[in-house]
Amino acid sequence: MNSVLLNVLVPETARAKILEPILLSGDLAKEYDIDVTVNGGGFMGQAEAARMAVARALTGVSKGSVLRQVFTDYDRTMLSGDSRRKESKKFGGPGARRRKQKSYR
Repeated sequence: MNSVLLNVLVPETARAKILEPILLSGDLAKEYDIDVTVNGGGFMGQAEAARMAVARALTGVSKGSVLRQVFTDYDRTMLSGDSRRKESKKFGGPGARRRKQKSYR
């Protein structure tokens, strides 16, 4: 993702994911040179982060709330992100929900 042109980005799905806010914004995105730096996660998580960064930047630059409404109608996570996180590990087992099995016989 970092220092890679969008038209040569290898996973086609990640490229399409990043292109969504650019295509929805129309001519507004053509006025700016967009450079996004992401780290951590996998390639799809980085694509989601870059997509959200581009969408937030374009709504911040645009005058009015028309573009924000367009992004929200298309996909709400484009501006707000996904709030789901990994459930933390609890005592008594190797993971968040898994426990050691008991055998009575």
